[in-house]
Amino acid sequence: MTLNLRVMTPNRTVWNSEVQEMILSTNSGQIGVLPNHAPLLTALDIGITKIRLNGQWSTMALMGGFAMVDNNQVTILVNEAEEAAGIDPQEAKETFRIAQTNLARAEGKKQVIEANLAFKRAKARLEAIDATLSYASN
Repeated sequence: MTLNLRVMTPNRTVWNSEVQEMILSTNSGQIGVLPNHAPLLTALDIGITKIRLNGQWSTMALMGGFAMVDNNQVTILVNEAEEAAGIDPQEAKETFRIAQTNLARAEGKKQVIEANLAFKRAKARLEAIDATLSYASN
């Protein structure tokens, strides 16, 4: 038995296929979703989603949104999503370094909030790459 997963941004459908299981980063922690999961509607945090398809794990960086699970259908609506395989590791590391620096230098409430969001996005992209490399080495 499988789940039908659709990941959509305002501009495109990022993923639309059956998967065996997945792990979502919600605002209250990670949650695993298997076939026949109870109906669920949850907010997603900026973070990674792990997807198992044909016994292999894939990782995607999601930039916040919502997930709905019902009747083996998982619909994810996010602001932006990137599959780990499509992320340039060097660019992601540089973006993370810049985000760290900007967060450390941020002053004022608005600047701190914006810097923190940029940091979380950059961190999610790096975590997606790291998770994919970890799966490949196992």
